[in-house]
Amino acid sequence: MSPQAMMLLTASALAMCLNGSAMAADLSPTYNDPPAFEWSGAYVGVHGGTAFTGMPNPFAGRNGLSGGIQAGYNQQVGPGILGAEIEGSYLGGAEHDVEGGKIKEKWRGAAKARAGLSFDQTLLFGTGGVALTKFDKGDKVSSTDGWKLGYLVGAGIEQAFAGGLSAKVEYDYVRTPGVETTSAFGKSKATNGSHELKAGINYRF
Repeated sequence: MSPQAMMLLTASALAMCLNGSAMAADLSPTYNDPPAFEWSGAYVGVHGGTAFTGMPNPFAGRNGLSGGIQAGYNQQVGPGILGAEIEGSYLGGAEHDVEGGKIKEKWRGAAKARAGLSFDQTLLFGTGGVALTKFDKGDKVSSTDGWKLGYLVGAGIEQAFAGGLSAKVEYDYVRTPGVETTSAFGKSKATNGSHELKAGINYRF
């Protein structure tokens, strides 16, 4: 066999080997990392717990059972979460001591910003915003302001599950300045501090 024929045969064999290797590589299975959990999107939910004005025991006197609804939106940037939420709650009559008597918290609406850090399906978050609380007269108080604006700060943890559901536990502190009341001692104003400990369920879509 001539040298030229030998070179041609060797080149052909090499080309066939390279082509076979490429085809085998194309047929081999590829592995892709599963997508990370995504918190972005809107959600609605319900919550329940206790509203109280005495610390440190939320289940001691002056407390009331609370419950309500919430809706919001989250935007995820890397592991960070930014969001906004509105909620409405029935507060069950948690009592505040005021000059000459007591007043009760009955309803609250809040508009809050949320910021947190996600660990896949677990979210740690802080929250803050404004709260509008409805006060009713209580023992020995003849009148009160009714709806008063205050501010809210809080924190919580939320755990996501399959099917768009997540569960959370959240603590909020609400401070409401200048609540005016009338009793046998006359008119007075007070700044009230309120607490709410609640658990909730959200549906994300």
